[in-house]
Amino acid sequence: MPGAASLDHNPRMARASTFGHSGFLTEAGVFAPVTRPTRTPQITAVVLWLVAGLSAGYWLMGALGRAPATALPPPPAEVAAADPAAVARALGARATPAAASDAPVAAPASRYVLLGVISTGGGGAALIAVDGKPARPFRVGATLDGGVVLQSVSARQVRLGPAGGPAAVELNLPAPPRAF
Repeated sequence: MPGAASLDHNPRMARASTFGHSGFLTEAGVFAPVTRPTRTPQITAVVLWLVAGLSAGYWLMGALGRAPATALPPPPAEVAAADPAAVARALGARATPAAASDAPVAAPASRYVLLGVISTGGGGAALIAVDGKPARPFRVGATLDGGVVLQSVSARQVRLGPAGGPAAVELNLPAPPRAF
């Protein structure tokens, strides 16, 4: 039958007759493979356009986003000194007007109570109560009542004494409470 191949429009049957090969028989009886359209060129084009757009955006942002270089200001030459009034407020001192003391002078060690210290590399400040009065801040080198000078400040201790002389009084902060 010469026209029998043209009447067969069942591709599944045509593929089955080729023993598992992917394709079909043409009208002339020749086996032709089935070609599926590939998307490789389209995917490649999308990827290339994406890379080109990102590259252009990178260079455009770099060209438009650059600010002129400015020099930073130099750091301060010296460290700001501690303000005794601010130290006193931070450590809880209350401001009271200074009154002349007519009370008799007690023994030097019992006149002074150390309430806080701020120790820096070159000096520091201490919060000291004199003769039971409210505490006041004193810098290293400052004169307390009675001509006594604050000679040095360490982490938990201060030394008081006459100007240019050896330390006469050492005041220590009380030990911090233990945590249980």
